[in-house]
Amino acid sequence: METVDDTAALVARCRAGDATAWRLLVRRYQRLVYAIVGRGGLDEHAAADVFQTVFTRLVQALPTLADPERLSAWIVTTAKREMWLQVERGRRQVSLSPPDDEGEAAAGHDPPDPAPQPEQALEHLQQVWRLREGLQALDERCRTLLTMVFRDDDRPGYDEVAHRLGMPVGSIGPTRQRCLDKLRRLVERGP
Repeated sequence: METVDDTAALVARCRAGDATAWRLLVRRYQRLVYAIVGRGGLDEHAAADVFQTVFTRLVQALPTLADPERLSAWIVTTAKREMWLQVERGRRQVSLSPPDDEGEAAAGHDPPDPAPQPEQALEHLQQVWRLREGLQALDERCRTLLTMVFRDDDRPGYDEVAHRLGMPVGSIGPTRQRCLDKLRRLVERGP
């Protein structure tokens, strides 16, 4: 397996959507994140949440990361912030279960852990990265249309979308499908 010592080169490969580079990057910095979180006294579930959040934020920040050579400093700062947020959340949460719960724990069964495993989290981050890159590679009209019709918040109706894009309402569905097909090809093809 290839070893990449130059952080800037590794970041450039990650920006290009290289899955091997992502695995190397996560492996390189996962112990750092867990070491920081361990000093904060978080349990393994909170530590996993911090780990996932740090690398999710990295996927979002990587395209605009000004100085890739300072990636470890960025990761340290982000991990510390997320750790303290988890500590604060823990102080505000109150358990509704009695301490001597006679439920599943007494029967010797722990509830399943809903958190994804590190490999699943990495795959999800890679998919999000490929989708973002594909969306950026689309022409302006497709990018705008897809962004408008797939918003999570304040999604406009087709009448408003048609008005904003200057197109008939009846052509939004077929145009959306063509744009999704283009995006799918870009994501599957990769960089």
